Amino acid sequence: MTATDETRAPGSAPGTAPARVPTLAERTQALRDLKAAVAAGPSERATEQQHARGKLTAYERIGLLLDKGSFTEIEGLRRHRATGFGLEAKRPHTDGVVTGWGTVDGRTVFVYAHDFRIFGGALGEAHAAKIHKIMDLAAAAGAPLVSLNDGAGARIQEGVTALAGYGGIFTRNVRTSGVIPQISVMLGPCAGGAAYSPALTDFVFMVHKTSQMFITGPDVVEAVTGEKITHDDLGGARVHAGVSGVAAFDFDNEEDCLAEVRYLLSYLPANNQELPPPVPTADPADRRSERLVDLVPSEPGRPYDMRAVIEEIVDDGEFLEVQASWAANLICALARIDGAVVGIVANQPMSLAGVLDIDASDKGARFVNTCDAFNIPLVTLVDVPGFLPGADQEHNGIIRHGAKLLYAYCQATVPRIQVILRKAYGGAYIVMDSRSIGADLSLAWPGNEIAVMGAEGAANVVFRREIAAAEDPEARRAELVDAYRDELMHPFYAAERGLVDDVIDPAETRSVLARSLAALRRKESAAPYRKHGNPPM
Repeated sequence: MTATDETRAPGSAPGTAPARVPTLAERTQALRDLKAAVAAGPSERATEQQHARGKLTAYERIGLLLDKGSFTEIEGLRRHRATGFGLEAKRPHTDGVVTGWGTVDGRTVFVYAHDFRIFGGALGEAHAAKIHKIMDLAAAAGAPLVSLNDGAGARIQEGVTALAGYGGIFTRNVRTSGVIPQISVMLGPCAGGAAYSPALTDFVFMVHKTSQMFITGPDVVEAVTGEKITHDDLGGARVHAGVSGVAAFDFDNEEDCLAEVRYLLSYLPANNQELPPPVPTADPADRRSERLVDLVPSEPGRPYDMRAVIEEIVDDGEFLEVQASWAANLICALARIDGAVVGIVANQPMSLAGVLDIDASDKGARFVNTCDAFNIPLVTLVDVPGFLPGADQEHNGIIRHGAKLLYAYCQATVPRIQVILRKAYGGAYIVMDSRSIGADLSLAWPGNEIAVMGAEGAANVVFRREIAAAEDPEARRAELVDAYRDELMHPFYAAERGLVDDVIDPAETRSVLARSLAALRRKESAAPYRKHGNPPM
């Protein structure tokens, strides 16, 4: 072998000059240029079209979600290897999904974002593999996962391989459910089986006019039923936030939506082995609130806004309401008391008098389960007249749905405190985290009425014959109603029997809750061995 043979570049013909090998600096610059091109997207026109739809690009969204400069991308250079239907000639980097991690307020968060500019964000084999990878990393690191969804479903050209990719996503959604927080942000279309991944996560965010979710689209609906309906009316943000209950939050634009995702993350721990992050507050834990005495009317039937009560109790009057537009008769909110995160479940007398119905039961059960999974103590504010009566409720399974809320409370192991503000009647009193189903503490205001039913209804049943036989039935009824209330519904009746731990001054509610939550912070509860329970569905 000659010296020329030894120095000749591999593949060059004998006797030719050796090919020049690029320097490391040149290759590094080529890498920078390639990554810049990948981030810019397939073309300026594609980006312009995305913006014309009122939508940001995947990288722009990630930039708003994460702390500035914190994003680390992985598999940004990955390309699919599918052939047929022209795919072999179109192999863009990222394959239509951007994956990686960064920080939100300094805390690690994993993220993937569909890039609608590439294959319409449709999922193929390589695309799915990238999502699987980032989901596995989030689980291994014990950090939240946020998905920014803007995709057209499975990539039809890749057939069943694409569908199998969704199966891998669903399996990981379930495997990490209750282990790390999973948040789905809907920023475009999500149709067919793809909609089940967001449905399996802890919180769903949607944006008006640009995001939709449905199993079968308007064309299929019209073909099968003859009904004409728009994408938004079928599965838009307002539908899922106010009618179906699928969306926990809805917003007018992406910027506000992503800012609220960051805010939600501030209430959540990184995983189920940690407590939610405390935040120092200048709001004194022992602050009295004399306003509470006037907020809640003494008459059981008079409405008031429970949100005003919550504002008086929590730090700085600040809380994040979940599913605010759906089942408004029950409020579910995240807040802080003395800097520590709490989950608040409260009847809302301004809507359906605060009764429990099918939707409220489902909403409460989901929220209680979420709080319990992530070590968030529960404060339940009770002013409930019962379950909503009616054939429609019975036929649609109020027994089954109400049992979901009961099951969720009974299995919750986090600190649980019940506060009865005014009335608590019938089975709804039990279900709203009473002492009898495991609340650690039950407190009541001095205007509380705890009974099987209201005094008038009870007197009508118990003294029916006596009232009918009276010379003046209405006068006798009034006397017996007062007698029943004085005997069985006075404010100290439940406390005398140990069903309420204390009757408290409403103005001291915040301070009592702060002290109680601090005392219960390290609560431990051992559950019997089982694979899992069998909750009502």
